[in-house]
Amino acid sequence: MHSRIENARALRRRATDAEQKLWYFLRNRRLSGYRFRRQVPLGGYVADFACMQARLVVELDGGQHVDRRVEDEARARHLERGGFRVLRFWDDDALLRTEAVLESILAALRSACPHPSPLPQAGEGKEDCEALPQAGEGERQSSRREPFESG
Repeated sequence: MHSRIENARALRRRATDAEQKLWYFLRNRRLSGYRFRRQVPLGGYVADFACMQARLVVELDGGQHVDRRVEDEARARHLERGGFRVLRFWDDDALLRTEAVLESILAALRSACPHPSPLPQAGEGKEDCEALPQAGEGERQSSRREPFESG
């Protein structure tokens, strides 16, 4: 397991241009308050980006993935069995059509879980998505329910 963490760290240092650009918009809860991590070890794989609260994995594929379709599909099925939804985008889309990629990611986040801090409707009590940590709680608490969470 230690080598997976080292591999994830190395991948962070060698991020592609597409990963760097998308990370700019995903980091620090910039996408509507959802928290993303990058190069996350999950179930024997390293996901490019993951929002653990919404159980969403975002993968960016360069030209090398044209020949790795079977492996990529097996990886996606494995992550889906672990409760994750996997979105794949070409590097070119992340670089040239960034807004469209972000809109797709945001739609997937909203379908998985409502906004992390929505305004309450008049007369309604507070209802939070079970997977989202409450204010003051760390992600560590919710990760106990996630068998694919890195250690």
